[in-house]
Amino acid sequence: MAYDFDLYVIGAGSGGVRAARFAAGYGAKVAVAESRYLGGTCVNVGCVPKKLLVYGAHFAEDFEQSAGFGWSLGEAKFDWATLIANKDREINRLNGIYRNLLVNSGVTLHEGHAKLVDPHAVEVNGQRYSAERILVAVGGWPLIPQIPGHEHAISSNEAFFLKELPKRVLVVGGGYIAVEFAGIFHGLGAETTLLYRGDLFLRGFDGAVRKHLQEELTKRGMHLQFNADIERIEKQADGSLNVTLKDGRQLQADCVFYATGRRPMLDNLGLENTRVKLDKKGFVEVDELYQTTEPSILAIGDVIGRVQLTPVALAEGMAVARRLFKPEQYRQVDYRMIPTAVFSLPNIGTVGLTEEQAREEGYEVQVFESRFRPMKLTLTECQERTLMKLVVDAKTDKVLGCHMVGPEAGEIVQGLAIALKAGATKRDFDETIGVHPTAAEEFVTMRTPVAG
Repeated sequence: MAYDFDLYVIGAGSGGVRAARFAAGYGAKVAVAESRYLGGTCVNVGCVPKKLLVYGAHFAEDFEQSAGFGWSLGEAKFDWATLIANKDREINRLNGIYRNLLVNSGVTLHEGHAKLVDPHAVEVNGQRYSAERILVAVGGWPLIPQIPGHEHAISSNEAFFLKELPKRVLVVGGGYIAVEFAGIFHGLGAETTLLYRGDLFLRGFDGAVRKHLQEELTKRGMHLQFNADIERIEKQADGSLNVTLKDGRQLQADCVFYATGRRPMLDNLGLENTRVKLDKKGFVEVDELYQTTEPSILAIGDVIGRVQLTPVALAEGMAVARRLFKPEQYRQVDYRMIPTAVFSLPNIGTVGLTEEQAREEGYEVQVFESRFRPMKLTLTECQERTLMKLVVDAKTDKVLGCHMVGPEAGEIVQGLAIALKAGATKRDFDETIGVHPTAAEEFVTMRTPVAG
């Protein structure tokens, strides 16, 4: 049978665009459907605008610390509307870049909601298109619990478009999105409370990293409420919100921001017209080749619920394009040693195993740790401390994990991720000459393991 397209991609986010572009580059006839915004979550309501807001929030510290270096500034004033308008302009520019990337690659772009009609056909804007293979790359969507008054809360989708900076913000959640946005709101001057139902945020990260960040955020005056959850939200006559916790306590806020998880965006996708199965958590079930239970349909990115990070979706999109249309270049995605950053203030950078994971996996562990006040702060009143940590296999000397909390942690850990991916040992670190004076050199000067 002759199909309209060799590959039809539903979703023009990071993974979908990468798969479409490269498949077209390998000679396939490709189309992409997108119903919202080109670039997906990351470009529009995720990592890119969030990082811009983090930069904005960091200036408050820079102004404060500049006095130690001889600078005297007038009164610093922040204007939320200016930041949001400039952010919007940059996102619009990136949308245009994504459009050009697709069109210049020879990909047909359909702007509208694509619904699966059968295993080889989709319908977009009333038109039906057939394809030999269909790739589902529709991403995820923020999840707000259906508590009484949930309609008064916002998610990350709305946070990027608030008309003004709320005076009092209650951020609910313990993952990286909650921690990052709490840092943004707090840094920009809002009275910020981070509320999490567990004992300590960032579950799954190294214990030392979690505790260190807790200490630093507390030093900065952020209110941290653990083992706490919301029962209901009530809007008051003046527009403020009265928040009742499950333990009966009440908190007042102008904005309640939920970052308590994301769900796969499968609404009205037409999966019922195929044999695609979902796993227990509602994500699309795929094998190691991103093949669903329907032979003609594949899926990648956040919708499969593996590692929900933009660079991972890019790698998965590349893997699908190569396997289907350039098999001699195909390589499986390696999910080990994925570096990641949390753009909290201060930042977290991490790659490899946490100390807890290493012990659970049966390694005999040596831990090297350093906590210090960065050189930049020595002329200031700021008492922030940086944490650096290496987790080492005592038997082989191989570095299993690398963790950092401090300025530019993500930038520093990216380079170290290459070393860990290549199998570097602690001796390799020790024999590497440091760049002086930098914070990063601390990773090659830690000589004595900590007790424990």
